[in-house]
Amino acid sequence: MLAHRALVIAMLPAIGLRVLAVLGFPPAILFYGDSFAFLREELTPGTTRPSGYSLLLAVLRPAHSLSLVTVLQHLLGLALAVGVYALLRRRGLPGWGAALLVTPLLYDEFLLLLEHMIMADAVFIVLVTAAIGLIVWRVSPTTAAVGGLLLGLAGITRTVGLPLLILTAAYLLIRRYGWRPLVALLVAGAIPLGAYATWMKVEKGKFGLTEADGNFLWSRTMSFADCAVIKPPERLAVLCPDMPVAQRPYPPHWLWESFSPLLKVPGAANRNQLAGEFARQAILAQPGGYLGAVATDLTQLLRWERTAVDEKTPYKLPASERPISESVRGVAESYEAGPAATRVVEPFAGWLRAYQRFGYVPFPLLVLALVGALVAAPLRRRWDALLPGVAALALVVSPPFLAAFDVRYVIPAIPLVCLAVGLTFAGTRTPFFARRAQPAEQREPAQVA
Repeated sequence: MLAHRALVIAMLPAIGLRVLAVLGFPPAILFYGDSFAFLREELTPGTTRPSGYSLLLAVLRPAHSLSLVTVLQHLLGLALAVGVYALLRRRGLPGWGAALLVTPLLYDEFLLLLEHMIMADAVFIVLVTAAIGLIVWRVSPTTAAVGGLLLGLAGITRTVGLPLLILTAAYLLIRRYGWRPLVALLVAGAIPLGAYATWMKVEKGKFGLTEADGNFLWSRTMSFADCAVIKPPERLAVLCPDMPVAQRPYPPHWLWESFSPLLKVPGAANRNQLAGEFARQAILAQPGGYLGAVATDLTQLLRWERTAVDEKTPYKLPASERPISESVRGVAESYEAGPAATRVVEPFAGWLRAYQRFGYVPFPLLVLALVGALVAAPLRRRWDALLPGVAALALVVSPPFLAAFDVRYVIPAIPLVCLAVGLTFAGTRTPFFARRAQPAEQREPAQVA
């Protein structure tokens, strides 16, 4: 215990913050319409988002307790910090160094918020970081299979996790770990993805994970699309925006608001297909506009303050109870078997709201740490640091290309950045090409990837 006293000291206040969340905002924080879509009793593949998180909620439904869900998510968050700490200690970091690097996982206010929300993000973060950490811990067919399974589950939880399976496969291939771990990773990853896509085919007649990838990409193009330049065919012209570019709202609004031409297209599958076609034509016709919109979104990573005091955002802890809309109240109350609206219990809620104003890692520091790790890792021959580093980069950069920037989409990169920084400055070097002459169990620690 003395060897890990720095972690114990760091975890005690972190546990206290999570107790404040449970006491201050029972039974859980509900997010817009997303939470209610996950909570529905009828299990079907999601149109806008995959339903992997809904499957977990279905397993927990017999307890009829949203508090059980949030407590479980808080425990997963704490366990994740312990797992990253253990990996960094294994790679040679002293206890104080490893504990310091997991403090963002323990104390970032947004991670606390996501753990207390009925949203897929907290589970997604745990699945992705656990998978990457397991591969980095030691590469073998067994660890690769478990890592692939976790990444497959992450892909049916949030589709932004799909590229990480390919990135991890590329990592194993480039570093020459042999065909067995590579095949194990891909086969295990394909099991949940294939099962979910088959379910989608049976239920909705389409082999895939969602019916909204085209919609999101189309909403991205609303930042710049000019139909006078794109010249879409008549069947796509209905999706042309009728507002000047300077007056257009942020891309996500084009998915739901009544002014959106997307709502004029009948049928979810047909809408998604036409939107995807329009988006691809818009990007090819206006590549500069597309890259400019992405670059503008990415500049928000340079903003020091997470949210301004007077900023309206769903990511602030509530100061008062918010009634649930009549259209979805029954969904939440059915799951809870009783009142399900978020209660605000003082003084615990007020203490946590005060903490939220300063308890976070500013994005410029996060970006600086990520870039530093990606640059320093090859120079220091810490090749294992590149896997979590590139995975973090993919999670941060891909949303502005595929939909739009959102503070929530950056948060899954935090544990991976901490892991990448720790591995970069760990004491154990790893060869670029893994040796295959010996079983992994018989290699020297410096040769274990």
